[in-house]
Amino acid sequence: MRLFLKGAEAALPTTTGTGTSISQARVVRLVNTASGADHLVTVQVSAGGTTIGSLTVMRSSSVVIEKKSSHIVWAANNAVKASAVGFTN
Repeated sequence: MRLFLKGAEAALPTTTGTGTSISQARVVRLVNTASGADHLVTVQVSAGGTTIGSLTVMRSSSVVIEKKSSHIVWAANNAVKASAVGFTN
């Protein structure tokens, strides 16, 4: 898989009220930079709003998620970084 980078990587906020849409991204790469702990990531309709879903990003690994551009993301620990991406051929 090849990714088209659409923004700088940054640590995710760690509370529901401070979640980010990652610049209105629809596709987001998440990486857990912690080598000793797995961390929960939550997607919500809005900051402090209804939870859409959550997933655990395993230690020293990455995942790509798709979300609505207005949905926000936050993590249980700031070791989880996020960047807006797209797919390319």
